[in-house]
Amino acid sequence: MKPERNVMIAATGSVATIKLAQLIRELSDERLPFKFHLKVLITEAAKHFFELEQIPENVPIYHNRDEWITWNKRGDPVLHIDLGKWADLLVIAPLSANSLSKMATGICDNIVMCVVRAWDLEKPLLFAPAMNTRMYDHPITREQIDKLTSWGYKEIPCISKTLMCGDTGNGAMAEVPTIVEAVLSAFQPSK
Repeated sequence: MKPERNVMIAATGSVATIKLAQLIRELSDERLPFKFHLKVLITEAAKHFFELEQIPENVPIYHNRDEWITWNKRGDPVLHIDLGKWADLLVIAPLSANSLSKMATGICDNIVMCVVRAWDLEKPLLFAPAMNTRMYDHPITREQIDKLTSWGYKEIPCISKTLMCGDTGNGAMAEVPTIVEAVLSAFQPSK
């Protein structure tokens, strides 16, 4: 019997969100050494880049509104806290320039950022930046990524290629198999 792990995938407002369904499929592959139980968090901007129907019915998707539906009074569940407790690992793929800035400064204005802010630093948090080359090459981007890695978060580096807008350069999200490999590596014992 394979070991089981709870993996939360977060998608933010980048065109690379079009790869969300592929990431879910590949993390659900029965040939992997782990059985992953998946949950998905999405920002409002991420919804622009995929159809909810692309996500398998057995994978719950959490939106900003879900945070407020579950809580009405003291003692009710606090969704972003419960999700963080449930997950063994959080992978943010894609992490947009906007959400990168929010993470680096601690802004908690959506369900993804609330989960991140309350994240247990003893558990792996992986992030795959994805943005236009001009945004990626701005000096603030490296400062913000360095800040996240200084907290123990692991960057899945972007790649250089022709982007959806036609520009060629840095900023494309890592390929899905690279992200899956990073998730698997996070669960492998250190050598």
